[in-house]
Parts: sequence; C-alpha cells; structure tokens
Amino acid sequence: MDTTANRQHLKVLGSGLLGLILTIGIARFCYTTLLPAMQAEAGLSDLGGGYLATINYIGYMCGALLAATVGNLKIKDTFYRAGLIIAVITTLGMALTNNIWLWGVLRFFSGLSSASGMLISAGLIMNWLLRHGHRPELGIHYAGAGLGIIVSGLAAELMIGHLDWREQWLAVGVLGSLIAIPAWRWLPRPDTSHQTTAGQRLQDNPPSRRWFILLGIMYFCAGYAYVISATFLVAIVEAQPALQGDGQIVWVFVGLSATPAVILWDRVARRLGELNTLLIAFLIQIIGIILPALNDTLWVVLISAVLYGGSFIAIVSLVLAMAGRFYPTKPAKLMGRLTLLYGIAQIGAPAIAGIIADQGGSYADSLYIAAAISVLGAGMILILKAGEQRELALKTA
Repeated sequence: MDTTANRQHLKVLGSGLLGLILTIGIARFCYTTLLPAMQAEAGLSDLGGGYLATINYIGYMCGALLAATVGNLKIKDTFYRAGLIIAVITTLGMALTNNIWLWGVLRFFSGLSSASGMLISAGLIMNWLLRHGHRPELGIHYAGAGLGIIVSGLAAELMIGHLDWREQWLAVGVLGSLIAIPAWRWLPRPDTSHQTTAGQRLQDNPPSRRWFILLGIMYFCAGYAYVISATFLVAIVEAQPALQGDGQIVWVFVGLSATPAVILWDRVARRLGELNTLLIAFLIQIIGIILPALNDTLWVVLISAVLYGGSFIAIVSLVLAMAGRFYPTKPAKLMGRLTLLYGIAQIGAPAIAGIIADQGGSYADSLYIAAAISVLGAGMILILKAGEQRELALKTA
C-alpha cells in the first residue's frame, strides 16, 4: 500500500474514531459522569435521571430508524455531519438551563447524534473499507466509544471540585467542538457506485428471516443489559459510602477496557468464529453486570468495570460488523434495524431502573434483572449456533 493510500486509510478510521468520541463519549456518556453533580447541585432526582436517559435513547432509536430506512449514502453522509454539529450544540445546551423539559429535548437530540456516530458513520466507513480492499472490521472504529468513555470520565474527574455542573457541561462542549473538526474533514464524501476500486461488484447477501429474528432478540437483550450500567454505574458507585469519590475512576476503567478490547475481539472472532466470540462476550458481560450487586468493595467494582467495558463494546462491534457484511452497498441498513431493537430495550430499562431505585433506594435489583436478560441473549446465540451446525451437517451429508 502506498503512503498516500495508507494515510487516507488512517484518516478514514480516525474520522470515525473521533466522531464516536464526540457523539458517544461526550454527547452521550458525559451525562453518566455528570449525573451525580446534577443530582447534588441541580436537584435532579433518581427518577428524573432515569427519564432523561430514556428520552436520550428514544432519540437514539429515532436515529437508528433513519439509518434503517434511508439507503442513499449521500443523504446518510449529510445526516452524519449534521450529527456532529448537533452533538456539540446539545452538550453546550445542557449548561444553559435547569428545566427538566428542556433537558429532555436536548437529551433527545443528543441521542439522535449518537446514532449518527454509532451507526451511520460505521456504515459509511465500512462501505469505504470494502470499496478500497481493506478488511471490513470495525474494531478500530468502535475503539472510539471506549476512548469516549475515558474522555468523559477523566474530564469529570479533573473538573470535580473546580467547576460546578454548568461549567462542566460547557467545558466538555468546547472540547467536543474541537474534536468535531477532524471528524468532519477526514471522512471522504461517499462513492455511490456498486463497485470496488479494483473493479469487483459489491452485492448484498441478506440473512434468512429466522437468523435475523434470533439475532434481533439477542441484540435486544444486549441493549437492556448494557444500558443499566451505562447510565447508572457512576451513580451506583457513588451511592456506596465506602466508594464515594471513586465513581469517575471506575468509569474510566470501563473505557480503558473497551478501547483495546474491540480490536482484540476482532482477532478472536477470526480464530473462533463470530457466534462463538459473541457467546464468550455475553458470558463475560453477565459477570461484569452482576458483580457490583454482590460486592461493593473497590477492587470488585473495578473488575466489574473491566469485564463490562470489554464485553459490551465487543457485542456491539461484532454484531454491527456482521450486519454490515450482509449489505456491503448500504451497510447501515441492517445495522439500523438491529439497533432499533437495541434501542427499544434501552428506552424502558433506565426508567424502570430509576423507578426501582426511587422506591427501594438501590440499583441492585436492576442489575440482577439486566444479568438475567443477558442470559436470555446468550441462549439465542446457542440456538443460532445449533442452526449453523445443522446447515453444515446437511451440506456435508
């Protein structure tokens, strides 16, 4: 590969990575790290915090719906670039009001921008990779989600005690505006032809209806299991008297685990197959989710953060990469459909967790529920594996 082509390849991957730091790490996950400050200084309740998270996921689901229904790559490119701008505006806007209804509007559009980074940019980047003869893996792209978690956690840790909740939102908004510039500039406008640069034709290969239903149920379960910790992990840690002040550090450990994990999971999938790798990731996620409910010592919570961070991002990366390979001409189409199911789970889960915590004073029951639903998701993978083995047996008979 010549130097110019290699530089272009790195820029494309870098644009997606930075876009995820902005749309997921800052626009989405800074809410997780700044939630305790908003509760302490702005009077936001557990119930209100849960509802705002739910509204955020409604926005995310609407973005997934756009990704699933719009096939034109040029329109999707416009949506992605608009998402970068919206991510900055909605982050800065959180500092300009303490009205929960306005916060809800901002969290909705923040969720919309998150979908543009997680799905639409992933589809655009996978399309570019396929056209230019690169391996169609999204590990490096989704490392941006892990880096975004680190950014949100470190930013909050550095600002606590120095800035109030409004100033913290303004600070991360300014940081996001700087990140948006290369995220915008480094991604080329999409090629809408159905051929690679080597002249090979790109052809879609849709999965069977049964396969899609089973994978969809599995991804729904993954979405529910993921969102409880994604929304409330810092608050869960800070609610423990012995762990007060450690919430941001625990969150950083989630990001430190997630960042390299997606690249490593790509390599594991090459050796073991995608379904086997997904099953392992689910089992690790179950352990990571449930540990804080069983033991509240710091080292156990840190292990939980590492297991959770390294597994949830693997599930997302592997599933969406699988989906993209079924539709090389429009990768975000199936990605968006699956994410609608992922998003539906995320709409109800934070509100349910907020109600449970508001009434019982603890998030432990919500963690148990999330782990149980994750077990159901692992069961769907076993059914998919059994189906694959039957098909293989029929072909070799």
